[in-house]
Amino acid sequence: MIPLDPLPSLIDQVYSRILEAISDRTLQPGQRIRQNELADKLGVSRQPVSHALHLLHRQGLVAESGKRGFEVTQLDPSRIRQLYEVRGAIDALAARLAAMRAANDAAGRARLDAALAAGRGIDRNTSLSELITLDVDFHRAIYQLAGNPVIEETIAPQWPHMRRSMATVLSELDYRGSAWAEHVTIAGHILAGDAKAAERAALAHAQTAGRMTEERLRATDEAAA
Repeated sequence: MIPLDPLPSLIDQVYSRILEAISDRTLQPGQRIRQNELADKLGVSRQPVSHALHLLHRQGLVAESGKRGFEVTQLDPSRIRQLYEVRGAIDALAARLAAMRAANDAAGRARLDAALAAGRGIDRNTSLSELITLDVDFHRAIYQLAGNPVIEETIAPQWPHMRRSMATVLSELDYRGSAWAEHVTIAGHILAGDAKAAERAALAHAQTAGRMTEERLRATDEAAA
């Protein structure tokens, strides 16, 4: 049998830190990752960095580059559109189920209220990393209120890619406010128990975000060509 890794928690921490850097573009698409340099910055040995990078490679977030090296993968506009098509269907289902359960789940309503309150505190100085975290927390609150764990289990493997795509549009100051205005609308329908309206609003929100992200990525690709 293969011996167990003695440092799983450290690997998880390194993985999370690198993922955050990729998501908020501290590590840019196409940027080469030097393991020794990264290990020095994080104050760890190369071993947990190597393990974390191989996990990210499996998820398609980094690609092999040169001899035993990695680089951050580019975002594919078509792939992002496909992800948002699926996410739209999942978010619509989650919002509908959440609205149907809201009246009888006080803890779930409280989580959603807390996520909304945190989002209302954003301003021009809120970091991109924090914006992404707040956005994810809001949608996870809806998934939990939906009462179907398969929803979150299904979307969880895609969150790293979704976090990267969020950075594309949340970096625009104007969209930050409109995104949270849409969140308020979705949550209002859920808390009011209006399942159909919640479903429509969640789907429209995902479609808008997907369209904007794809357009922004294509424009960036054309400008670089």
